[in-house]
Amino acid sequence: MAATMKKTVAVEDVNVTFEDQKKINTFARNTNRMTEFKDEIESKKKSLQNLQDASDDLMMAEDDTLLVPYQIGDVFISHTQEETQEMLEAAKEQLQQEIKDLEGKVSAIQQVLGDLKVQLYAKFGNNINLEADES
Repeated sequence: MAATMKKTVAVEDVNVTFEDQKKINTFARNTNRMTEFKDEIESKKKSLQNLQDASDDLMMAEDDTLLVPYQIGDVFISHTQEETQEMLEAAKEQLQQEIKDLEGKVSAIQQVLGDLKVQLYAKFGNNINLEADES
């Protein structure tokens, strides 16, 4: 029977250079930015769903001559159903573009974080935890 040998990894004292600290700080800043962008994406997706619901409700309206109040800032302005529908579509397209832009920013940050993880784990190994807390 072959004997198995367990290798124990001791916590090593690794010197943290100024460059390493800059990488760690960059990682933390980008992680926070990515979290903020993800929260903003979720908020915009909810707004987009609300616009879609309003658009669907407007399509079900039977009276085409009815003026529909549309909120612009703090003021409601009455428009025809067709004008309101066009404004809703424009607002939906704008939100979809904003979501796409934010998702692009999140993707770029994820690439930077991936590169930094590789560099930092290569130097510090198990002495550093770069994984997000899921709490």
